[in-house]
Amino acid sequence: MSDQNFADRLLEAIEHKRSHVVVGLDPDLALLPPSVKGEFWPERSEDASREEVAACYRRFLSRLIEGLHEDIVAVKPQIAYFEALGSPGYALYEDIVSLARSAGLLVIADVKRADIGSTAEAYAHAHLDLVGADAVTVNPYLGTDGVEPFAARARTGGKGVFVLVKTSNPSSGEIQDAHLAAGPTVYEHVADLVNAWGEGTAGRRGYRSVGAVVGGTYPGQGAELRRRMPGAPLLVPGYGAQGAKAADVARMFDAAGTGAVVNSARAILYAYRKREGDWLDAAIAETREMKLALWEATGRG
Repeated sequence: MSDQNFADRLLEAIEHKRSHVVVGLDPDLALLPPSVKGEFWPERSEDASREEVAACYRRFLSRLIEGLHEDIVAVKPQIAYFEALGSPGYALYEDIVSLARSAGLLVIADVKRADIGSTAEAYAHAHLDLVGADAVTVNPYLGTDGVEPFAARARTGGKGVFVLVKTSNPSSGEIQDAHLAAGPTVYEHVADLVNAWGEGTAGRRGYRSVGAVVGGTYPGQGAELRRRMPGAPLLVPGYGAQGAKAADVARMFDAAGTGAVVNSARAILYAYRKREGDWLDAAIAETREMKLALWEATGRG
């Protein structure tokens, strides 16, 4: 049910499927399997219209969802890849959110939105109320004004929020690792704000529905942040193509081996580039390998 606490739904999905895997939906025409593109363009795709590309993405992503839904807890559509196609892409984004939820998956819309209060309210209404995503990623740079409309829906509407705290990209430290005059780093200060923003959103399992994005490429800082935000679910990017391994991200699980989900996009979507055979079979094999590696890393085997 959409009004059930998001953190409870997330943890229940982890336990039910014995999986921590989130698949990032980052459709890129240049990387799509040749067989998928061949269904639309036997020879050239360079001159395809936006509508044609959106139709190709729809076929690709719907097959992925159908093939992977039993082994993953959520999908994370990256809005940039959809917006790049204009209105056909946004329509596809709406369709994919609906399709994934119909398949029993949680949908974390990777939109990284935040703005002044009234504009943040419009963003929250668009992605959580209208499109129907279960959760969104949010940039904390504008402070409470930019986060509150999203957090309000976590308190009363069963939605989730993942605030960018320590991201996986190489240059994140330029801002996030800077020390404030009071002593903590920027990312530590944001982590403390996440704790405050999550008040009133705790579910039956003790986790709050306002969580944090913490990159798996920084395992030491990730482990520190797990301790600093004991009740915040973590969304961990950086696995696979960016180099993070199961042993790295396992430091961001709690003592019970839960409390975090791990995202992989390119390594799964385009697994055919390193595995022989059908592209969907390759994606399924990559997903199950990741699922098993993460579960074993919790010590539950």
